[in-house]
Amino acid sequence: MSAYLNQIRTNSFTCILVLCLVHFGLSRQSQAQETVSRTDSMETKIKLLQAAWERKDFDLARSLTDSMRDTLTQTQHEQQPSPPSLIDASEFVAIDSLDASWQAWTKGWKYLKSFTLEEPVGIKRTKEPVELSLSFPSEHVVSLSRELRIAKLSEGMLIEVPCQVFSEVLRGNQRHCKVLILADSSPKQTQLYLVLYGSSDAELPEYPSDLTTQGQGYALDISNAYFTASLSRQTGQLERLKLRREHGLELYAGGEGHGEPPGIDWAHDYVDEGGFQKLRISLWEQCPDYEVIQGPLCTIVRRWGFPHSPVHPLFTPSRLHVSVEYRFYASQPWFHKMGSMHAVQEFSAEALRDDEWVFSGQSFTDKLWMTSDGKLRSGEVEAEFQEKLWGVGFFHQQSKDSFIALFLDHSSEGIPELKHTGAPIMYYRWHGHVWSRYPLPVKQVPAGAVLRQKNAYVSIPFTAGTTETEIELLREAMMNPLVASAGPFSVASGHERLTPQTVKLARPGEAGDAAIDKRLIWDALRDCKDAQLYTADINVVELGLVYDVRVKGEVVTLVMATPHQGRSRLGYFIDGSISVHPTLSVPIRERLLSVPGVSQVVFELATAPAWNSNRLSHEGRKKLGLD
Repeated sequence: MSAYLNQIRTNSFTCILVLCLVHFGLSRQSQAQETVSRTDSMETKIKLLQAAWERKDFDLARSLTDSMRDTLTQTQHEQQPSPPSLIDASEFVAIDSLDASWQAWTKGWKYLKSFTLEEPVGIKRTKEPVELSLSFPSEHVVSLSRELRIAKLSEGMLIEVPCQVFSEVLRGNQRHCKVLILADSSPKQTQLYLVLYGSSDAELPEYPSDLTTQGQGYALDISNAYFTASLSRQTGQLERLKLRREHGLELYAGGEGHGEPPGIDWAHDYVDEGGFQKLRISLWEQCPDYEVIQGPLCTIVRRWGFPHSPVHPLFTPSRLHVSVEYRFYASQPWFHKMGSMHAVQEFSAEALRDDEWVFSGQSFTDKLWMTSDGKLRSGEVEAEFQEKLWGVGFFHQQSKDSFIALFLDHSSEGIPELKHTGAPIMYYRWHGHVWSRYPLPVKQVPAGAVLRQKNAYVSIPFTAGTTETEIELLREAMMNPLVASAGPFSVASGHERLTPQTVKLARPGEAGDAAIDKRLIWDALRDCKDAQLYTADINVVELGLVYDVRVKGEVVTLVMATPHQGRSRLGYFIDGSISVHPTLSVPIRERLLSVPGVSQVVFELATAPAWNSNRLSHEGRKKLGLD
């Protein structure tokens, strides 16, 4: 299933000043809750923290900083703006207004939107990632991750396209999400896609994929048909990359690092004023903050925080805020890294790096590099291009192994144009290969300055004289991605009838054809309450704890989450939750076994996506005093 996990970690007491900056923009929800004594606002916690700090009650102060982070996380869930939607929520077509052929293929779904994808520069695309931001009327859909489907119209036929739904939020009377597809396109082709939604019987879709993700949190091993990427269990940095070819070259960095576990990706870092110390994200004892999104098409790992001193927490400057995101895709021999470095106050930097890779051993025989003209070259970087590089890498003449970085975006705000350095070095202190990009054009970095990057790292069999064109076309395609536009879709546009198709959108059980009416199951679940909320009289459906309902014969399978990791025992809802509840409440298993036709109930615990308040129904929000 498409999934995301957002976990916030307490870092150090120095986060207090940053958190205090946000207290003037607190949510109405936080203030409303405090009125009815259910929580405390950020203002209250700041006052308590100030008092604890002044009397040197450091235990309480540390507890308060943790509580403040919880308030900030919840406010982010409730208030973080959604990106502009490609298609306005009010723009949709009711499927029952279409020809019978459309209704037959889409049976079980009520609404559709449409968009086009256009190939702009004449390059064939194969499984190119396309991310869309979409919005929907909340009365049309309960769970976008469960109900949303994408289909492509091709020669009078509809073909379902695997999709991954993530970052679903509820804002007012609209539900918003991001959707990822992997699109094929001929040169200069324009294709029509449909977004179908509004299906009470829909189940979480399962799509075949070569992408697998194993591990917990950010400590992951991510594999597709081309490589296995292992992220550091300590920091989340890319530690090793094993190429899935005949001999399975493994790229690694050996030794003791700088006291931390070594990895192949070393950025981001900077040297402070006077060259006193180097502050690095590779020195994190754990990610200060992170978000992980998993699904069949893409695994996203985003981490952010301030770099650490070699003697952290003796020195904990809050000057350069760093965010780094990896994106690994199904069916692609490359992955993305996006990064930003934001100066939250003015500071002096003797040096700064935003991309450095180290490979121990002698895995490659030759250097590669690219300039702004998009042409890939080998050998030594000529003097005139030392600060004009837009790609670097290595390859091996005999094994054909390669690893190449393509710089897609390398820009800044508030400072002069960045230096595009990073010439590859074949023998770094005799233990391997390295490139290191030092982009900063000034030493005094003003508050508000931002450095941005988007890179693609490619590993394909490389033969000098032939593969250069393939890499050049790949970068050109990445610099000119498929263009998504809203619509058009209407009967007047020529979409009156479809060619008859035997394969329909709905899987068995998704079009009102389940052996047991799913409406009976959802209705029964409304008798199952959370007894720890004594007077709210709120059930597991209103809480949004039920992610999926599947019916196979007489067996009902529920995919459910718990509200947070502090209540990790799903059995409380399955077999308990009635002891102190003042209203009718029945354990889930007992209640579902009373539904005619149900002989067995199976439960699956969903740890991702983690539950948050965006999963509450409108009625649930009212019962909890949020609306």
